[in-house]
Amino acid sequence: MKRRNAEDGYLLDNRQSEAGERFDALGALFDASTFRHIDELGLAEGQRCWEVGAGGTSVVRGLAERVGAAGYVLATDIDTSWAAAAAAPQVELRRHDVAADPPPAGPFDLVHARLVLVHVADRDRALRAMISALRPGGRLLLEDADPALQPLICPDESGPEQRLANRLRHRFRELLAERGADLSYGRRLPRLLREAGLTDVRADAYFPVTGPACTALETATVRQIRGQLAAKGLATEAEIDTHLANVAAGGLDLATSPMISAWGRKPGPDAD
Repeated sequence: MKRRNAEDGYLLDNRQSEAGERFDALGALFDASTFRHIDELGLAEGQRCWEVGAGGTSVVRGLAERVGAAGYVLATDIDTSWAAAAAAPQVELRRHDVAADPPPAGPFDLVHARLVLVHVADRDRALRAMISALRPGGRLLLEDADPALQPLICPDESGPEQRLANRLRHRFRELLAERGADLSYGRRLPRLLREAGLTDVRADAYFPVTGPACTALETATVRQIRGQLAAKGLATEAEIDTHLANVAAGGLDLATSPMISAWGRKPGPDAD
C-alpha cells in the first residue's frame, strides 16, 4: 500500500529501501487478479484512467499498455518517486492526496485503487473524490485487504516457527490499527459502492496461500517494521531474527490477507 509515510501515520514508509521490494512482491502476488478485473471491465485503447496511490510501477505500466498512445493514465500518490520508472508519453505522475486534495478534473473511464483506502483516514471523502472524477458509465475498481477475515500468516499453525510467525503478524496488525488502518474494511466495499450510488456492483476475493512472492513480501515487511516492533516492546530483536531466519529457510507456508476487489458503474444520462 502507498498512502502516508510514517510521520503522517502510515507505517510502511515509501522512503525506506524495503518499499521497492514490497511493491515488487505485491505486483507478483496481485497484478494478475487486478488486470483480470480491469480487462473484464473493458479498459480499451484511447481511454482515460486514474490510478490512485500509484506507489510502484506495475499497475501504471499495465494501464498504459492497455490505453495505448492515444489514451491517458493519471498516476497519483503523496510520494510518486517509485512510480517515476513507469514514465511514458501517456502517463502523468502527480503528487496528490486523494483524501485531502480536490479530485482531478477527469472525466475518467476507469478509476482504480489497490491497498489505499484501508490506510486512509478520511475514506468516505476519498471514495467520493474518485466517483466524482468518473464519467457517466465509468467504472470504479477498489481493491483492499481484509486482515480480520483471515488473521494468520501461517494458517497451518503446525509448529513453533508458525506460531512465532503468527504472533509477529498479530503485533504488526496492532501497529497498523494504531496508525488508523481499518483491518476489516475490504468486506464493506460492495455495500459502500452501492451506498455511493454505483450500479452493477460486484466483488470477489483473492487469497494466496504460499509461494515465493509471499516469502519476499513477509521478509521486506518485517525488515521494514522491525524497529517499530522492538521499540514498542511487541517483539524482541531475537524473535525477529529467528523469524526472518525461519522465513529464509523456506519451510513456512506464508499466506496473505484476502484481497477483496469490488467494482461498479457510475450511472448517468450518458452512461454506456
